Amino acid sequence: MSNKNVALLMLALGLLLAGTEMTGAQSVGVCYGRNGNNLPSQAEVIDLFKANSIGRMRIYDPDQATLQALRGSNIELILGVPNDNLQALTDASTASNWVQNNVAAFSSDVKIKYIAVGNEVPPGDAKAPYVLPAMQNIQNALASANLQGQIKVSTAVKSDLLSEGSYPPSNGAFSDTASQFINPIISFLVNNGSPLLANIYPYFSYTGNMQSIDLAYALFTSPGVVVTDGAYQYQNLFDALVDTLYSALERAGGSSLAIVVSESGWPSEGGTAASLDNAGTYYANLINHVKQGTPKRAGQAIEAYLFAMFDENLKDAGIEQHFGLFTPSKQPKYQLTFA
Repeated sequence: MSNKNVALLMLALGLLLAGTEMTGAQSVGVCYGRNGNNLPSQAEVIDLFKANSIGRMRIYDPDQATLQALRGSNIELILGVPNDNLQALTDASTASNWVQNNVAAFSSDVKIKYIAVGNEVPPGDAKAPYVLPAMQNIQNALASANLQGQIKVSTAVKSDLLSEGSYPPSNGAFSDTASQFINPIISFLVNNGSPLLANIYPYFSYTGNMQSIDLAYALFTSPGVVVTDGAYQYQNLFDALVDTLYSALERAGGSSLAIVVSESGWPSEGGTAASLDNAGTYYANLINHVKQGTPKRAGQAIEAYLFAMFDENLKDAGIEQHFGLFTPSKQPKYQLTFA
């Protein structure tokens, strides 16, 4: 083969590999909850992720069958610590055992990216004081297992930690009650180079304030700018919510932090504005939008996880049962391209 042909072959391979990396980098994730009595097996679910080129997954507990099924899949994982386990993990030896059994045992062939220590723990909740000590113990256990470089420790929060005066986005600030809870966690994240995980739901913001928020703004379908905030212009509510949280982080000493959107979704039935059309519009537009970043972080793709993989029939009746992208029989509810 001539040098010219070798060079062309290498160029082609390079472009192919670059394309593969780009697909992985831009692939949205999907949250996989198991709060249903009619769901596919864990192995079937992993196959469904792969068949749909879904390259990232969030799970809410270290389910062993799921972790086993993920071996060799190359799917990036957010591994959750259930809120009910937080108090136990304030004990260092318990945290060490948790990491050994649920992380180190799988780390060679499961791509665990983040550990979410608690999900939406309210600042005033009895479990709130356990979140940071559990995070610290998990971090130390990861370091002992020499995994601190590849796995980051965080917690998942709701946007209701923000104060009522957090409008427009540049005025974002944590409430006084939330600050006592979140500020030490922000310091931990900064010190360890971890992102903040945030569950972002324009659906709930819209249904909670329909007199001020237009449906099109929540669904990414506004024809033009809706909110002008100094140099930043907002055409959708998702960006406004994320940037409000970025502003709050900046005020709390977390300007270096990235936000990973650990949940975002829209229900297909069961409540106000919950329909297949609205939900399909939201999910499709969110998938397309996250590649662009927000006005405050323009050009920086947003790592986002759609909520959720399936409709879950053991959740509370109403909208909570209808966030699935797929039915329990593995049929897609929407025509979506994930990667």
